[in-house]
Amino acid sequence: MRVPGNRIGQSEKLPKLWPCAIIRPMALAHTPDTIARAHAALADAIGAQRISASSGDREQHARDQSTLPARMPDLVVWPETTEDVSAVLRYANEHGIPVVAWGAGTSLEGNPIPVRGGIVLDFQRMDRVVAVHAQDFQVTVQPGVLYKDLNRDLGKQGLFFAPDPGANASIGGMIANNAAGIRTVKYGATRDNVLALEVVLADGTVVRTGSRSVKQSAGYDLTHLIVGSEGTLAIVTEATLKLVPIPEHFSAIVAAFPSVENAVEAVYAVMASGLEPGAMELVDTSGILMMNKDEGMHFPELPHIFMEFSGPDASGVKSRTEAAESCCRENQCVQLAAGLDRESRQRLWDARHHFYEILIRNHPGQGRYIADVAVPISHLPELIRRTRVILDEVGIEGQIIGHAGDGNLHVTLFYPMEDAAAAARAKETNTRLVQAALDLDGTCTGEHGVGIGKMHVMQREHGDTGLALMKAIKQTMDPKGILNPGKVLP
Repeated sequence: MRVPGNRIGQSEKLPKLWPCAIIRPMALAHTPDTIARAHAALADAIGAQRISASSGDREQHARDQSTLPARMPDLVVWPETTEDVSAVLRYANEHGIPVVAWGAGTSLEGNPIPVRGGIVLDFQRMDRVVAVHAQDFQVTVQPGVLYKDLNRDLGKQGLFFAPDPGANASIGGMIANNAAGIRTVKYGATRDNVLALEVVLADGTVVRTGSRSVKQSAGYDLTHLIVGSEGTLAIVTEATLKLVPIPEHFSAIVAAFPSVENAVEAVYAVMASGLEPGAMELVDTSGILMMNKDEGMHFPELPHIFMEFSGPDASGVKSRTEAAESCCRENQCVQLAAGLDRESRQRLWDARHHFYEILIRNHPGQGRYIADVAVPISHLPELIRRTRVILDEVGIEGQIIGHAGDGNLHVTLFYPMEDAAAAARAKETNTRLVQAALDLDGTCTGEHGVGIGKMHVMQREHGDTGLALMKAIKQTMDPKGILNPGKVLP
């Protein structure tokens, strides 16, 4: 059984010198007059045409892809340079105005919702590829560059940025949330693919972290402190990313199983065999039914695993595919298709990438919680078992899908928006799923981040001591608490 907070030492006493134990951020109590003055001052500093207080612009920055309550900012600013970002933060810090960074708005835990109003910095105009270092397999970009657009351009040079969140997220948003996706099992999450950052601190100070050297061991790892901090410690204005060559050969497998448990046992067998899949995705029966209906697929109405293998050598890809087929058959696979042609493989991954939109279309107007738990791969079968028990006990509908190759499970819970009791039941179910993951040495979020939706379980995962250390870091880097307040730290 996991002991909450035991990672850092729950029994350790809080050192008296930690600033978070004795200092609290100033209250952010901006008024209409404060915002009006900010509008005028920032218009002088960076140009009136890049600032808006219109209701239309503010409404577009009031919610992400979650169903968490919307909140409009007071101002929307479109910076074009690092100097613009620095000027905005300098002014906001001096006057106690919240600032939230905005990428593409595709996050799922309310991460960029400006819950305390203030200023939203929309980075869509900072969308330049600064430099491609093809011989070093690196690229330097501004935060507004969109993931799919970047890879379309990099593909002309035979390269790609590997983390794949599915949505056309911005690079800045991917860095803020440490986004991952279907290729994490082979290439790692965003954090594993960031070498260096340019960031702006709360007071407007510009800092560069890391370097273009792949090996780095000089001092504290500030780069990876920023990655995944959801814009609460600093705002990213430039990033240097690792790239990988596009593999020359691919092979996909679609395998149907009599139960989710059988499917997950096959996942474990493939991973334990060291076959290094490029992707390994789990979809339960209800998800398969929706894919068949919405995407015109013809899968058996059973739980499935989608796998992909890739590499520079066709024979190597073929041998790994055949070994994975054997793992599937040994775990009672009832139907298997391998060696899909390019068109079929593309349709398969398009359907998987569209799955969130498929879910929404099949549950119009409903609220939702999305469990995003992750555990060590050896514990995934038990997590699946506990998940099914919880869903049966609560009597709530939940679609099970996940990045099974790295132990990341998504369970989407739908409920009628107007039914407060159903919403409370869904939230409690989500919390029970988190606890199941924590009990199995896992985490409350594998890739969606904490945002608003997971704050209430942060103490369970990190304990009082861990949270105190995080708050001390926040206090040091953002003493007035202006950066994305109301997120991550309860």
